[in-house]
Amino acid sequence: MSNGAKPISLTSEEPWLEVTSSRNFQNWLERERVGLAFSTYQAGKIFLLGRKADGQISVFERTLSRCMGLCATETGFWLSSTYQVWRFENALKPGQSHQNFDKLFVPRVGYTTGDLDVHDIVVESSGRVVFVNTSFGCLATFSPTHSFIPLWQPPFLSKLTPEDRCHLNGLALENGKCKYVTVVSKSDIVDGWRNRRHDGGCILEVPTGNVVASGLSMPHSPRVYRGQLYVHDSGNGYFCKVDVKTGAVERVAFCPGYLRGLDFSGDYAIAGLSGPRKDKTFSGLALDQELSKRDAEPWCGLQVIELSTGNVVEWVRLQGLVTELYDVVVLKDVVRPMLLGFKSNEIAQLLSMDDPQTL
Repeated sequence: MSNGAKPISLTSEEPWLEVTSSRNFQNWLERERVGLAFSTYQAGKIFLLGRKADGQISVFERTLSRCMGLCATETGFWLSSTYQVWRFENALKPGQSHQNFDKLFVPRVGYTTGDLDVHDIVVESSGRVVFVNTSFGCLATFSPTHSFIPLWQPPFLSKLTPEDRCHLNGLALENGKCKYVTVVSKSDIVDGWRNRRHDGGCILEVPTGNVVASGLSMPHSPRVYRGQLYVHDSGNGYFCKVDVKTGAVERVAFCPGYLRGLDFSGDYAIAGLSGPRKDKTFSGLALDQELSKRDAEPWCGLQVIELSTGNVVEWVRLQGLVTELYDVVVLKDVVRPMLLGFKSNEIAQLLSMDDPQTL
């Protein structure tokens, strides 16, 4: 990848993905001292973005079936897949490098949950990992003996059952504890949320279940940053901020795609965009009319939004086999990250030792 639109190729003759960026995107990464990770369940890939020594953008990708929710930690990140959730940890010490990469993320811990359609993941200040169990419509954590331990469900759900009734998808922390969730509707029948895509979306408070904001279209990715609640009003195409006292939703920026995935660095938000699918779930939304009004086509990628103005200051665009993203996280103090796959010889041969301890 480069700002000159050089494609990533499966072979030298046939590029499978073109990744382009705004002219100063690599300078923004350098100023913020960050890398980015983002997931696409549609193509089954996780991507890591950073900077090469020559100043060009570094793109590293691995295949992981239906990877979705991401949660960055001080030393790595969590990532959900079809039936497992994995913790990746950096194996390099400060000043070390591996094949010219300054961070080497290795899958260290995995939990087999079964196909719960896990969406957002967070780590509370206590260290407990909480994930959105979308299939059952609840918040959950890991069990040593079962698929999950249910922690909380919206009060309007009459039954804990794998019917994806309301499409609970997003989860935000506040002061280190689970505080807000997004649902596409308050439906209490199997797959009922699909009939409420246009304006049935809500933000709920945890644990009370009180409605904080309503009238949204397929909301995703609630996040609290610097004391402010933000959310994607995905069906309408807007990145928004929410007044939790009044329920007022203020549109910060329009983005030309179906919004999912949100993180922050300094004075900026990083939002993920997807090209809407041509099916009954994603077609016919207000986003389509908004794009038409602006004479725009939807695209897949990332946009860096200045919080004070709503201006898109930098962007990354994907064209090719990847058409949908789910999540994005900021990797702090990273120059050029990579990660090991599960099937390579390298994962068996790479050995690292932590600092010794006493018995």
